[in-house]
Amino acid sequence: MKTNGRANVGNRIRRDLDAALSRLRQLGGAVTVMDLAGTIGENSGFADEVDQIQVNASRDIGLATRELLQERAKRLSAALDRLNEGAYGVCVECTEPIARARLEAVPEVETCVRCQAGLERLGRQSASGRQSVFAGVEDEEEDGSAT
Repeated sequence: MKTNGRANVGNRIRRDLDAALSRLRQLGGAVTVMDLAGTIGENSGFADEVDQIQVNASRDIGLATRELLQERAKRLSAALDRLNEGAYGVCVECTEPIARARLEAVPEVETCVRCQAGLERLGRQSASGRQSVFAGVEDEEEDGSAT
């Protein structure tokens, strides 16, 4: 990857990481309705039940959002590490180059489309250092046992 292109990619990933971390800080400092003294509609049993449902739903959405942001921040940080090591843009499963359009759409991606499809069929996330999703297929092809 060219130096200028590498710098642009690094800047994009850093901006995305900063945005994710900023949003995480906002979510971490938010006060939920459950933290406030009393609840809205204290005088009505129905209102309390509805309020509680809304509070629980809001809390669950906040927790899910926070978890997704944490995962994205980790992926972006790992992408910066790969960029600094010269391994950015190379699939961690098959070591083939990842399509430029895929990297532009999702700069933290670590797998090519083919390997990602294989991972999704197997129902697992990509993890560097694991055996390739195609390792078993290659072994079967070599010994003639593929169907």
